[in-house]
Amino acid sequence: MNLINDLNRRLFEKINALKNYKSKTIFNDALELEIEDFDESITNLAKELKPWRKGPFKLGELFIDSEWRSFIKFNLLKPHLNLEGKNVADIGCNNGYYMFKMLEFKPKSITGFDPSVLSFLQFSFINRFVKSNIKFELLGVQDLPGFGVKFDTIFCLGVLYHRSDPVKMLKELKAGLNSDGEVFLDTMFIDRDDEFVLSPKNTYSKIPNIYFVPSIKALQNWCERAKFKSFEILAIKDTDLNEQRKTQWINGESLENFLNPNDPKLTIEGYPAPKRVYVRLK
Repeated sequence: MNLINDLNRRLFEKINALKNYKSKTIFNDALELEIEDFDESITNLAKELKPWRKGPFKLGELFIDSEWRSFIKFNLLKPHLNLEGKNVADIGCNNGYYMFKMLEFKPKSITGFDPSVLSFLQFSFINRFVKSNIKFELLGVQDLPGFGVKFDTIFCLGVLYHRSDPVKMLKELKAGLNSDGEVFLDTMFIDRDDEFVLSPKNTYSKIPNIYFVPSIKALQNWCERAKFKSFEILAIKDTDLNEQRKTQWINGESLENFLNPNDPKLTIEGYPAPKRVYVRLK
């Protein structure tokens, strides 16, 4: 595997060189791993793998306090999940936090798609202790139609606004589904009643690769164009400082730096502050 540079190769070698710790996985809000003979090599390697965006994880006595408290999103979706015996994919899976949480639901298989090498390394590190059969593919959503496997359930959380052609992406998700499959999608939206799409000039919340932020009606139109027949809203939530914030486990800024300091209902650019909608598509 070409891990792009010497640093990544060195980190991958360190992960594979970890001894075979005995561990037990506990499915709390933080994915907890009881680890026998915990030692400082685990802590040191976790620090080398910063920044940790998704989580949190508790490895023995080590708490990886990720930027996102991802259990908030997962707990919104949890009542709607029926994954037992199913083939599941997570598109834009990051370090696999959601996939590890899905293990409790006993799916037949879990496959993650993410082209980020750092995400793959973090996943590989955590999976040394979880010891799961989750597959991690260094691929993107565009690879889903030709992947050769159809999935019963696809998760696509926080990806849509990063794509310059959102309808094409939704069609790619549809192409990866079994005929009776479902997609769990979350995306930022603009809180309006009309069919409106915000196209930021340069950045949105200081993020340069956000192309389109739709109203919910516009999002539903996109999904219908992609031939989804069912559009079910599961939850709507503001993104707040309880869910996303700067910690010692990331480098740089977080949500508090992305909002207008005089009016947190606006981004630093003056756009409406982030809100998220969670939908199930069939």
